[in-house]
Amino acid sequence: MSYSPHSIRNVCLMGHGGNGKTTLVESMLRMTGALDRLGKTSEGNTVCDYDPEEKKRQISISAAVAPVEYNGCKINVLDTPGNFDFAGEVVECLSVADAAVLVCAAKGGLSVGTERAWKLVEQRKMPRMVYISKMDEDNVDFNSAFDTLRDYFGKNIAPLMVPIWDENKKVTGIVDVLHKRAFEPHDSKRVEIPIPEDKIAVVDEIYGKLMESVAETSEEFMEKFFSGEEFTYAEIMQGLKSGVRDCSLIPVVCGSSYTGLGTLLLLDVIVDLFPNPLEGRPYAGTNREGEPDEFIVSQGAVPAAYVFKTVADQYGKFSYIKVLSDRITSDMTMVNSTTGQNEKLGRLYVVRGNKTEEVKELLCGDIGAIGKMDKVRTGDTLCDARKFMKIDPMPFAEPNYSKAITPKTRGQEDKVAAGLSRLNEEDPTFTVVNNAETHQMVVTCAGDIQLDVLVSKLKNRFGVEVDLSEPRVAYREKIRKTVSKQGRHKKQTGGSGQFGDVWIRFEPNPEVEEPVFAEEVFGGSVPKNFFPAVEKGIKEACVHGVLAGYPVVNLKAVLYDGSYHPVDSSEIAFKTAAQLAYKAALPEASPCLMEPVGELKVTVPDNYMGDVMGDLNKRRGRVMGMDPVEGGCQVITAEVPMAEMMTYAIDLRAMTQSRGSFVLHFVRYEDCPPAAQEKAIAAAQAMAEE
Repeated sequence: MSYSPHSIRNVCLMGHGGNGKTTLVESMLRMTGALDRLGKTSEGNTVCDYDPEEKKRQISISAAVAPVEYNGCKINVLDTPGNFDFAGEVVECLSVADAAVLVCAAKGGLSVGTERAWKLVEQRKMPRMVYISKMDEDNVDFNSAFDTLRDYFGKNIAPLMVPIWDENKKVTGIVDVLHKRAFEPHDSKRVEIPIPEDKIAVVDEIYGKLMESVAETSEEFMEKFFSGEEFTYAEIMQGLKSGVRDCSLIPVVCGSSYTGLGTLLLLDVIVDLFPNPLEGRPYAGTNREGEPDEFIVSQGAVPAAYVFKTVADQYGKFSYIKVLSDRITSDMTMVNSTTGQNEKLGRLYVVRGNKTEEVKELLCGDIGAIGKMDKVRTGDTLCDARKFMKIDPMPFAEPNYSKAITPKTRGQEDKVAAGLSRLNEEDPTFTVVNNAETHQMVVTCAGDIQLDVLVSKLKNRFGVEVDLSEPRVAYREKIRKTVSKQGRHKKQTGGSGQFGDVWIRFEPNPEVEEPVFAEEVFGGSVPKNFFPAVEKGIKEACVHGVLAGYPVVNLKAVLYDGSYHPVDSSEIAFKTAAQLAYKAALPEASPCLMEPVGELKVTVPDNYMGDVMGDLNKRRGRVMGMDPVEGGCQVITAEVPMAEMMTYAIDLRAMTQSRGSFVLHFVRYEDCPPAAQEKAIAAAQAMAEE
């Protein structure tokens, strides 16, 4: 069945891991008749956690789509992971959602995952509501949970439900404040009951505050409110919807996914108060001329769709899309605005978890998938040739946890690279770099769990096992003194011999990083035709320093004297002679290691400043400044040796309870302190022995 844009809601479920997002989707599907029984993450039989890695770990790793049909509406529920290593999945879903439900548990206070989810929707000015989950557990306290939310998120928080509990403080039902009706769950169905006497006053008080919120949405409503007139139901819904859309009202609902308590009321709020795709925010992007432009989801324009996620499994590749205008059909030809290539669309599907149902068309505002689009990537915009549009890239956080990856079986490097390339299509939040200097393949992720999942997928999908190790640090070597040395290469064999003789002065050259060659030869002691050979010998030798084998920089080599043999001298002889002079001179030229230094920007809440600053001192960091930012945080700018930052992504999470974040970029090389130099040389020697 096709739904018009007015009957579609695209909703992103967000929150801390373990707060019940995936189970809430199960409850929605069960209560609307799409499922016969409720799946459980512990049993690995939920709709949204279908990947083998998700079943094994019992956590969500990848975002999943689950359409819920309710009261003539299609609610595309986007279930996102709560683990911070998979925050890129949340960003993908937020790029196509028109509203968000923040799921937080009734017990345990305000979790960091809820805080981070709030910041993400606040940045996008996205309509949202809060769902307090697990109300069926013992000793839950709705009032305490609500007060915590209001203290953190402000007075825009407004409850639309009131829980009913018995003498043992066990929640047995809920009251719908807006409609003044009470319900209890019985055998996965809701049964209406009378509102308990002790709840009537509470419900009336909350209802009155909701009416104040309605009054604040327009001058006309304000006048009506102060004149004592009652709002009609249509006016109430209009006012509440307006408040939700401009984020001046944040509804709070509650329930239990296992009993179904509150699930249908949650769906009622989504249908009644959340915007449809036509009412959502415009998309930022660029037009045909490359100028910034905004694109509004509309029915009347030419066809366009946005690819927000890619899934590749044993059945093929699916490109998940949101239709931004008109409608799309299979076999339609569209332009990929990223590549400029024409793409003929494959078969179209509506997706629920890993189940697909083929459809003939997808209408404006809807979410679905296209099969076998090999050249289409996450973040691409598919548009009509008559109306070029390119949506801005998704704001993925920069990955900053790196490991070197090598196959356990020699000769499988290409297999590892191909597997990572395929996985990168699904998950664009990690990077793979072949470092020519350290001769390592380095994978950079958000954290250790994401990396562990990649390793498991390489083994299970592509049949290649790998080892992980710390990436080598790309040190440099330089000299601090000027030294002159002779390099003499003389070799007599039965036939023609080899003879090359040079005197070279090696001196520090801090202005230029690359080795520089010059000559000051007088009287033809070394013929000019051998100068290029001497220069080549020096530059080849500089690839390996004398301390630990790292490249030598800031060096100037001046050829100023030498001698030659009219018959035996050759280019190879002079090249060898230059290298002999290099090996003789550098150990006497006060060589030292230089280490890469990066600029670090750490964003942390004020109350973690002391721990973070102390840790930076231990890492030989130099704090350059601190700047306050919104949300009670500080951005610490520091310069830190890159060698000290290998585990910082994990360490910062531990120090700040995952509330801190950072970016690190290389800026320059600096002289290595003696203790760090000894450690680096010892490590290089050990590696050479291996």
